[in-house]
Amino acid sequence: MRFRGLIVLVFLLSLTPIVSAGSRRRAVAFPLAFPPCSMVTGTAAVTFTHDHGATLAPTAQQLSGIGYTYGLAVLDSGSLMAWHKSDLILSDDHGCSWRVVASFDEYEFPPRIAAARGRRAYAWSDNRSFLVRYDSRGAVKLKQPVDFVGLASDPDDADHVRAGGSDGSVWDSRDGGETWTPIGSIRLDNPTLYYRFAFDPANLDHILAGTSVSGAFLSTDGGLTWVRPLIGAENVFELVVSPANPNIVWAEGIDLDDEVRRIYRSADGGLTFVPEIDGSADVHLINGTLLAPHPTNADVLYFVFGTYFQDYGTDLYRYDAARRVLTLTHNDQDDIDAIAFSPGQPQLMYLGLEVESNVR
Repeated sequence: MRFRGLIVLVFLLSLTPIVSAGSRRRAVAFPLAFPPCSMVTGTAAVTFTHDHGATLAPTAQQLSGIGYTYGLAVLDSGSLMAWHKSDLILSDDHGCSWRVVASFDEYEFPPRIAAARGRRAYAWSDNRSFLVRYDSRGAVKLKQPVDFVGLASDPDDADHVRAGGSDGSVWDSRDGGETWTPIGSIRLDNPTLYYRFAFDPANLDHILAGTSVSGAFLSTDGGLTWVRPLIGAENVFELVVSPANPNIVWAEGIDLDDEVRRIYRSADGGLTFVPEIDGSADVHLINGTLLAPHPTNADVLYFVFGTYFQDYGTDLYRYDAARRVLTLTHNDQDDIDAIAFSPGQPQLMYLGLEVESNVR
């Protein structure tokens, strides 16, 4: 395991020691003052934690079958929205109880969710033509110009949406996704897969893109022009801009020279990156590891590894770049597909859960 500086792996005392797959048990949550509940009702797809995943709030229902919760977002006024299986679900009490607000069967890949002002949300599927807008009028399916691999809403205007296409293009909508205008495109001579477009949550003109063979790209003018950052990875699967500091950008990719997956960090908005964490026998990184930056501490990043295989469960890692310290907690969920934070209490984390019981 190679890190820059001192790395400490800490198994919190509240966890069952990891001895074998058969010894793992669900962590039991303690009564909490906020949210105003100690158990989640209406869905088993979302839970919450106050201690970085050491204990998870129990759910009244049980997960079953095959289902993913890539879509999870905090909306206005204590509301949350998630997507599990075919259902778009909503909570109006800080994640305590949930109800189905719409169902769609025609999607091909589990949708993600981008929150917008005014209790609005946009749900979209990676590399698929599937886009839904939800607001007080309900959920409506929209047409999109290309398959999207990234989407974000203007923090000051719920009707203003920007998206990155699987062909390297960037698109803009000023009417809530009803119509789209092309802004620009990354032009490459060699065939390239675009894994991810990541938008600065405070500034839609600040965009990064990750590709299969050409590393990463950065734009600061909304996609009109692009530069190639120094990152040291040819395959860049994930990118995310810190909501606490737009100069901090996290990325995950592979350096093809040594074929090691790494998490990288930029302190200049994505112009240059340095390696922070290497994948190893103790730190499991996959292609497209979930990266979740802390909402108020730009030095902290959460990331996840989970699998149903041999009942392994899920590791939730927390990395503090200022202290060079990596910690983890473990639970028996098949995986965590999404992480969202409470705006008023950033230590309160909401987790979108995965189930693959039918493939065991």
